Amino acid sequence: MYNPKSLKAEEFISDEEIRETLAYADANKENVALIDQILAEGKGSEGFRACLNVQREQIVRLPLDYPFTFDEAVAFAQRQAPDFTADELRALEEAGRIDWIYINGVPHYFNRFFENLCEVDKTYAVRAGLADMNGDNDGIEYRLERMSVMKERGGYSQRLRIKARVRIKDEAFRPGERVMVHLPLPAACEEQSDIRIERMFPENGAADAENAPQRTVCWQETMTENHPFEVEYSYTYTGRYVDAWNAVPDAQQPDFFTEEIPPHIMFTPYIRDLVKVLSEGAENNLEKAQRFYKFVTENVKYSFSRAYFGLESIADSCARNLVGDCGIQATLFITLCRCAGIPARWESGLAAGPVGNCGAHDWAKVYIAPLGWFPVDLSRGGTAFARGKEELQKFYFGNLECDRMVANRTVQADFGIPKQHWRADPYDNQVGEIETAERALDYSEYDRSKETLADDELPL
Repeated sequence: MYNPKSLKAEEFISDEEIRETLAYADANKENVALIDQILAEGKGSEGFRACLNVQREQIVRLPLDYPFTFDEAVAFAQRQAPDFTADELRALEEAGRIDWIYINGVPHYFNRFFENLCEVDKTYAVRAGLADMNGDNDGIEYRLERMSVMKERGGYSQRLRIKARVRIKDEAFRPGERVMVHLPLPAACEEQSDIRIERMFPENGAADAENAPQRTVCWQETMTENHPFEVEYSYTYTGRYVDAWNAVPDAQQPDFFTEEIPPHIMFTPYIRDLVKVLSEGAENNLEKAQRFYKFVTENVKYSFSRAYFGLESIADSCARNLVGDCGIQATLFITLCRCAGIPARWESGLAAGPVGNCGAHDWAKVYIAPLGWFPVDLSRGGTAFARGKEELQKFYFGNLECDRMVANRTVQADFGIPKQHWRADPYDNQVGEIETAERALDYSEYDRSKETLADDELPL
């Protein structure tokens, strides 16, 4: 006899009830309409409804990161490398080298799966005509040259000019709609100064204060025609060379910037255990941070990731799976440091040089007295390690090439003029955001570009 109050398992556990519950959950795991109904009825606690809102958005967004069926994935790869075969995709899938999920019972493949292959296996980049086997295809020689200059001179300074642009795709544009558009701007920080907005279109954009945690320029407009939104800006970036491997830390260290930041910078049991293992025998915070850096750069394999919004517990997952892009690696390092009581924070924006080249990038900063705040670039340190460049690997624990644009100095900060709907990237902003009065636009609905127009060296 079923009795939910009984202390006997065979009486309070109903196999039929469990099976029915599991079947219901499976049948409705992607039922957005059901979620909307529950939310409309106001059922459950505030926290429960907030969780449902997040899960609803994840259900909508996740398929966008996995657009290809098997045949579509093969065709996409063949457009990059004509000799790619269906058997090759099956073999890569069986070897765990291809990211995919089931959507309505059908395998769908990650939109950047071929980029990941090119990133981790140079032969694919060669087959796609993106590299040659003997060339400097990952910029190592450029980075080595910058490192040598910084060491020799004690630093490097340059004046950069960058152009950023977004435009709604024609198929997503609706004449007469009210839109809000944000593009990132350089923020005032230890390395960036003399920041100037050289041009913007339209001219009525509102720029955040220079010290904004995630700085943007914002336009609000009822659009009658589909035009781009553009901003050009210039700034001076100066980096002082820091030898963070031979420094002597102060006996007393601060304890700011050491708290958790849900949902990703969290001190899970696994993270706590990993910190304990990596810290064993370390004499001070600097040595601990060095060990965390070596763990990430020597063990985590670079891989493009789906949108962070759809990821769970980024730091913990990266520590377990040992794969991740620049932001995931930075998040893991920050989490390890904070869990050990070492001040660490997020920093991101663009890697902006040489002229023409400009891409989104994430890194970290750590604070060790008396050195103060200094940068730590985990993914570039990992690339250097993989290429056998130990000196360059050490360089990125304390230094950058000075080709950066810092727009974000924390995660999950509101813009000066906040968005009303979900952001395309709720954690960070490097390429811009667009929303209408009714909804936020997904990245697939607007074009984005950024370009380095000038990078002139300055005297220190």
